[in-house]
Amino acid sequence: MENVIKFKSYQFAIRIVKAYKFLSSEQKEFVLSKQMLRSGTAVGALFREAEHAESKADFIHKLSIALKEANETEYWLMLLHDTDYLEEKSFQSIIIDCRELIKILVSIIKSSKKK
Repeated sequence: MENVIKFKSYQFAIRIVKAYKFLSSEQKEFVLSKQMLRSGTAVGALFREAEHAESKADFIHKLSIALKEANETEYWLMLLHDTDYLEEKSFQSIIIDCRELIKILVSIIKSSKKK
């Protein structure tokens, strides 16, 4: 499961960077897209930090922050969509990835707490 999130969070970060490039160059939208860029790329970075956590508690803490960032990214994506910066097709594709990351993170956190 952890290799899956490592891969998916990196692929998601790439999509977020590309979405940011589109939003800033084509749509001339800089504020919301910058927030999306920050939180969307933080998910994978935080998972990478968690890989070398000092303890189980530290691992869970870092993944919990990654989950918060993924949840925040979902918010920015929805806002960009609902204000007509992201078109429906692009939005549906990227929001599915975001929600999948959220589900995976929740699952890892829950199972880590049980162990």
